[in-house]
Amino acid sequence: MENATREALAFAAREAALKPFHGYLPGRESNLDPIVRRFPKWNLREADRLWCAAFVYHCCIEAGFAIPYSPDQCVTCSLAGCGGWEEFALGDPRLEYHKPGDCFHPGPGDIVLFDRVFCGEEHDHIGIVLEARDGALITAEGNTLDDNISRIMRRPMDAHIRAYIRIPDGFRY
Repeated sequence: MENATREALAFAAREAALKPFHGYLPGRESNLDPIVRRFPKWNLREADRLWCAAFVYHCCIEAGFAIPYSPDQCVTCSLAGCGGWEEFALGDPRLEYHKPGDCFHPGPGDIVLFDRVFCGEEHDHIGIVLEARDGALITAEGNTLDDNISRIMRRPMDAHIRAYIRIPDGFRY
């Protein structure tokens, strides 16, 4: 789709984060069906509390990017997993993959991979950059703070950032 842009991705991510999406919460059923149904081998129960990467994929599709849920570059998992996003970015030369310190300046619509912010492991969380300023990122994220809700977060640009992924405007797999 020609109108698939990082700007559209940032807009879709903000809207999705503010909805908010949520998994199963006390007294509330999950509203993750629009996200989870994009992954045919997954269901709401399996996705509960593990949907941050699926949130990013959902936002990409909503923004008009044409990406399969499990590109050939994804070896260990689909794009429902943070590791799948890293494999996709490293394996497809059309995508940009930047480590912190690469003189890369993230902007709206870039994807950020985090280390050790969710469960203390490498590439354990992911979000979409809405803006970067004053040494911090404003991000749209799913399954934040282990509370099973999407929201807009302020994250320091520190050692927890594993990498940035930039999808080119108009990308079609």
